[in-house]
Order: sequence, then C-alpha cells, then structure tokens
Amino acid sequence: MQIGFVGLGRMGANMVERLRGGGHEVIGYDRNPAVSEVASLAELVSKLVPPRTVWVMVPAGDPTEQTIQELSTLLGEGDLVVDGGNSKFRDSMRRADELAACGLLFVDAGTSGGIWGLKEGYCLMVGASEEAFRRIEPALKTLAPKDGYAHVGPCGAGHFTKMVHNGIEYAMLQAYAEGFEILKASSFRPDLHQLARLWNRGSVVRSWLLELAESAFAKDPDLSSLRGYVDDSGEGRWTLFEAINEDVPAPAIAASLFARFASRQEDSFAMRVIAALRNEFGGHAVKTS
Repeated sequence: MQIGFVGLGRMGANMVERLRGGGHEVIGYDRNPAVSEVASLAELVSKLVPPRTVWVMVPAGDPTEQTIQELSTLLGEGDLVVDGGNSKFRDSMRRADELAACGLLFVDAGTSGGIWGLKEGYCLMVGASEEAFRRIEPALKTLAPKDGYAHVGPCGAGHFTKMVHNGIEYAMLQAYAEGFEILKASSFRPDLHQLARLWNRGSVVRSWLLELAESAFAKDPDLSSLRGYVDDSGEGRWTLFEAINEDVPAPAIAASLFARFASRQEDSFAMRVIAALRNEFGGHAVKTS
C-alpha cells in the first residue's frame, strides 16, 4: 500500500525502512530538511493517491496535535490518519471525533519495539473502527512480527493499552534495578553479567529486558559510564492517573515512578529533613555539607 509517513527520527526512519522492505510505497516527511523527502506536509499529501493514508510518528503533545490539525485541513473525505506515537488516549478519542467531523478516519496505534523494531518487528496495539483497521492492516502485518499486532478496541483503546504496557514496564525495570543493586552491595560481589546471562536460561525472571541487562553489563560491568538519572516520558504518570480514576491499587507502578523522580535529585531536601529529625529525636549522627 501507499503510505505518507510523518516523522523520520530514529524510530520513524526504522519503521519506514521496514515498510519499504515489505513492498510498501512510502513517502516521508520530517521537519528536518536533511532527512525529509518532501518540503512540506502539503507536498506529502499531494503525492498520495486517494484514499490517502498518513502515519504520524512524532513526539506526543503539541507536535502531534499540530501535525494532525494541519493534516485535517489538507486531507479529504475517506482519508486515514494513524498516530503511532505515545499520545494520551483521551486526546486520541477527541482527535478521532474531530477528524470524523471532517470525514476522515483515525487509528491510534500504540507501538512498542524501540530501536530493535527494525529487525525484530513492532508490537502494535490498534484502536480503530473496523473499516480503518482493515485499511491499515497490510502495513501492520509488515511492521509486526508474527501475531504481533491486534485490534484492541475503538479509537483510544490502542493508546490506552500502550499506556498501561509502559506502566508495567516501569515496574519491571525498577524490580530488576533493585535486585541488581542488592547483588552489587553484597559481600559476595557476584558477576552481574554472569547472573543476567544465567537467569536468561530457563529462569522465571528471564525476559527481553534481562537480555538487554546482560548486554549492558557485558559492555560496562559497573555501569560506571552512566549517571543514575532516569527520565519519564509520561506514560507511567498517565497510568497512575487512570488507576486513581478507576480505584485500582497500583503500588508497584507508583513506587517505580517516584523512584525516577528521586533519581533526579542531587541532594534530596526530603532526605535532609529525615536526617535532621532523626538527629533531633534520637541524636543520630548526621553528615554535614
């Protein structure tokens, strides 16, 4: 099929390469003229044959909002817009309604796979009408590994399931991180690369994330080249907001998100308060700056 693709960053460029490898005709646009194949969104749309399909792979928030709003003025009735980024699912529901009012179809495709997706394929969680899903399915088959995509519900469901997927990922990462820190702090001083490799052979905690840990420890056994600063791209926060809305306890995901916040503090004021209070009530020793 013919696809217009917006966003040729590291992930978007890999997706385009995989699509082209599967025989699809892809025309790519990026704000960076050095990598863009056309000069503007208008030129991109002009090169597509109706009914058109445009896949948007840009950062969530304003970049996605502005791109989809501009596309809504350029595309015609029956055309299809796919948002493959990490948008808030409520934004996707709104965009679906707004585009429907213009006669346009919308798909929210939660996309997981990262930089390995080019080789291994992308896991795709798709929210869409049945008509829109069938239209985009040839591209999904190419992008995903076998059984690696699914129509998970109406518009919004794709980004909702991807949001929860990422919330789970936060907690998994935190569990591995804490376990390896306990190992590193022990008097046994185990070889962390050896253990990660061992646990990937039949252990109940084996996973792709642990395979990546194995690779990381092989390159840098103490991870001494890294700072312990961890960002978050939003999905963990959104997952917790929805847990609160639905009265669902999610303590592991909450703790993993707050641990990321703690990683960004050079000298936590909260920890200074605790030190001061322990000194006040118990005379416990404190370290001064």
